[in-house]
Amino acid sequence: MDFQLETLDRDHVVSVHSANHSDLQAVADHCANLRAIGDTGSKDMKLAASVPAIFVQKYLNDNGVTFAEFMREPKHVDRFLADPALAAFRVWQGRL
Repeated sequence: MDFQLETLDRDHVVSVHSANHSDLQAVADHCANLRAIGDTGSKDMKLAASVPAIFVQKYLNDNGVTFAEFMREPKHVDRFLADPALAAFRVWQGRL
């Protein structure tokens, strides 16, 4: 295990999320392959990124938002996908 994230919910229950570096690298490599062949979705529906859930949870923890709020308010998704630290998981490189 190379990456571990602990989350404390409102009921004081701790959830531990973990990810292996090789698994994360496999997702990043897949995204790079999709970019390389231009498989970025259709004209109407772009595939912006394929980001492991552990990074979404980290964003939620760091910004104090719920998953429902994250999905409801486009500003969160836009800020999340614009993070340079997640560039390896971007597929479509255009503006969101």
